[in-house]
Amino acid sequence: MSTASTAASVSTRDGGKSAGGGKSSGAAAAQRAARRRVASVWAGRVGLAVFVIGGWQAFTTWGIVDPFFFGQPSGIWKRLLDLFEHGTQFGSFYANIWTTIQEALAGFVVGALAGVVFGIVLGQSRYLSDVLGPYIKMVNAIPRIVLGSIFIVAFGIGVTPKILLAAVLVFFIVFFNAFQGVREVDRNVLANVRVLGASRLQINRHVIVPSALTWIIASLHSAFGFAIVGALVGEVLGAQSGLGLVIKTAQNNFDPNGVFASMLVISVIVFGAEWLIGKLEHRLLSWRPPAPSETNVL
Repeated sequence: MSTASTAASVSTRDGGKSAGGGKSSGAAAAQRAARRRVASVWAGRVGLAVFVIGGWQAFTTWGIVDPFFFGQPSGIWKRLLDLFEHGTQFGSFYANIWTTIQEALAGFVVGALAGVVFGIVLGQSRYLSDVLGPYIKMVNAIPRIVLGSIFIVAFGIGVTPKILLAAVLVFFIVFFNAFQGVREVDRNVLANVRVLGASRLQINRHVIVPSALTWIIASLHSAFGFAIVGALVGEVLGAQSGLGLVIKTAQNNFDPNGVFASMLVISVIVFGAEWLIGKLEHRLLSWRPPAPSETNVL
């Protein structure tokens, strides 16, 4: 009897060890596959950049593409270094970059907050959405460059019209996502929390806002890019400093390298903001299990 029990316990331990070993080997294989995928993706990214930039440089060097109109990667790099070292006729290049960042950040914050508030309020009120809906759609249909001109006429060429234009662009992106996110909240969950005696504030805080947060965060990824666009458009229309003014001056001087150099700086700014928004998303949505489509995203 004791011999049989001893043999059973030994076989159980052996089975547990083999199962544990199988799990660890499976996890190691998954990690290796993930590392290979990351390396493959980065190799593809670098290869594409080398192909595009190298081809651009080669075509302009061989005379197939005229660098006077389309610039040249080596000329863009030299122009970028010159801008950082010697600045522009409107001040240092750093100061112009900071001006655009300030305008875009302020417009982003104002537009995002207004979009979230209006989206949540109108998403819960059928009456308000029916009353204000046509007017919101009407304003959204107005070309942004027209709004920029109106803001400059009303507020001058300072930072205020740029902030307002950036805020308008951000507002509609965030508003429509927040509005739809509120409308997508599970009605059964709302009915249950009302039965349990939750107040309107508790319902908003613990049910509606968390449910709509996925929609809101998703809109922020593209919203900051539109905030940059709003600031740049406002600066092109009329400004005393900023990257939009640098781009406009380079355009008037037939300096494509200067235009592309400023665009490169704008791309770096947007990539940095996108990285920060991604960190914010992971922080705010840490309670949510990852969707199947997110498991393979870098």
